[in-house]
Amino acid sequence: MKKNQATGHWHPISRAILDIREIFVELDFEVASGPELEDEWHNFDALNVPKDHPSRDMQDTFWLRQNKLKTTNLKLKNERLLLRTHTSPVQIRYMEQKIKEGIKPPYRIIVPGKVFRNEATDATHEAQFFQCEGLYVDRAVSLAQLKWTLLYFFKKYLGQDAAIRLRPSFFPF
Repeated sequence: MKKNQATGHWHPISRAILDIREIFVELDFEVASGPELEDEWHNFDALNVPKDHPSRDMQDTFWLRQNKLKTTNLKLKNERLLLRTHTSPVQIRYMEQKIKEGIKPPYRIIVPGKVFRNEATDATHEAQFFQCEGLYVDRAVSLAQLKWTLLYFFKKYLGQDAAIRLRPSFFPF
């Protein structure tokens, strides 16, 4: 190996996450993170996911067997635990913490992170993948600001010449 030769490179996913973070930090968003092992309340209940929603089923979510959990932490032993199915629980935890600290909105965060779904894998689906969500809470925030933020992000991330189209749709998760 030559003396000043580079010895490695970024993994494409790691590079993408860094680039996404940089763009949103430019826009004064905070980057938040949280546990990948999550409790049922933060992952589902706090987000108003109905008790009978299909995403709570064993075939969609990786649930931990409570009797197999080796811990002396009684709170954890009594919780139904799972591998988080989205990064939304981090938004809940972030707002809980801010309220506890007496900090009122505005809140502006992005939450890049690993998520898990118990589904069959194929060329377009995997049991583990990365997701990035954003949260912006303020009295004066509007759909126009959301549109501007998304367009700014995609132009910065994909290049100024990228053709961006926003179209309303319905995704009944």
